[in-house]
Amino acid sequence: MHNQSPIQRRKTRQIQVGKVAIGGDAPISVQSMTNTETRDVAATVEQIRRLEKVGADIVRVSVPSMEAAEAFAAIRRQVEVPLVADIHFDYRIALQVLANGVDGLRINPGNIGRKDYVRAVVSAAKDRGVPIRIGVNAGSLEKDLQEKYGEPTPEALVESALRHVAILDELDFHDVKISVKASDVFLAVGAYRLLAEKVDYPLHLGITEAGGLRSGTVKSAIGLGLLLVDGIGDTIRVSLAADPVEEIKVGFDLLKSLHLRQKGINLIACPSCSRQEFDVIKTVNALEARLEDILEPLDVSVIGCVVNGPGEALVSDIGLTGGDKRSMIYMRGKLAGRVENMDIVDTLEREIRARIAARKTEQ
Repeated sequence: MHNQSPIQRRKTRQIQVGKVAIGGDAPISVQSMTNTETRDVAATVEQIRRLEKVGADIVRVSVPSMEAAEAFAAIRRQVEVPLVADIHFDYRIALQVLANGVDGLRINPGNIGRKDYVRAVVSAAKDRGVPIRIGVNAGSLEKDLQEKYGEPTPEALVESALRHVAILDELDFHDVKISVKASDVFLAVGAYRLLAEKVDYPLHLGITEAGGLRSGTVKSAIGLGLLLVDGIGDTIRVSLAADPVEEIKVGFDLLKSLHLRQKGINLIACPSCSRQEFDVIKTVNALEARLEDILEPLDVSVIGCVVNGPGEALVSDIGLTGGDKRSMIYMRGKLAGRVENMDIVDTLEREIRARIAARKTEQ
């Protein structure tokens, strides 16, 4: 496949969230957030491990209390992925999770209160090399900005973000990333575009409270897609009222479609029609379920008939073209054999895993 993206990404400074670089020339990272009760260590660890399995680069965990901060220490010890603690208002919780090994803080310094509280958090974060994400949300703008602008606007969101940036700048803290999220696509896109002109910090993209799995995916694809095509965005979260694992899957699918990140199977499949020689939809659903553990990039085409099948197979690592009772399998564009239609899923899975294994051996 033609995997080189024509998108020219915005130049930013680079920060480090645990083992994951963000901004600069680093790949765009994909993250999600746990929705378990953080004090339930076992449930939270289990969910984070599921997110790790599908390739999450970063996982955010809400830490609303000191009890949750203590639980965070036990969670941190049991998982590998970098963890960001989501904290509001209480500087003591921030200090506790910093002591407990957090990789990033999502906390707005202007909401902490007294300057000495802010200085304490920033000093501890600087000592440990832990970055801070400033997270502005259209639904929780400061009261004076609501009064000044009358309603959430891109200018209001950016002014709020820059207030928090100024506090960190004054304390000579620059390991920062910023988000200016809104549930309205045009508001979020406008705010991110305006912010991108004013700072060189990496930006975390999201359409907040986007909705359920289908509607939220559509809304996020439009909003994030517009920004990513502009070259804006260094880490993303697809916010869905769904299993957080789906957020990671959609996030990578979005980046793959723009050739910005190649991770996992890129499955090219026809929508199916009366020409199909096997049940394409059932086959694709089965393959997606079986192959979601594969994180290595591989282009696989599954086409139900000979009209488009051979053409797609030419540009795929592995291609399948539907035929009467037996379908054709292509390897790197060349016909490699035929398979009984009832055996398509098993055969493709076997060939895909063999191809991945061979690649690893070649390396």
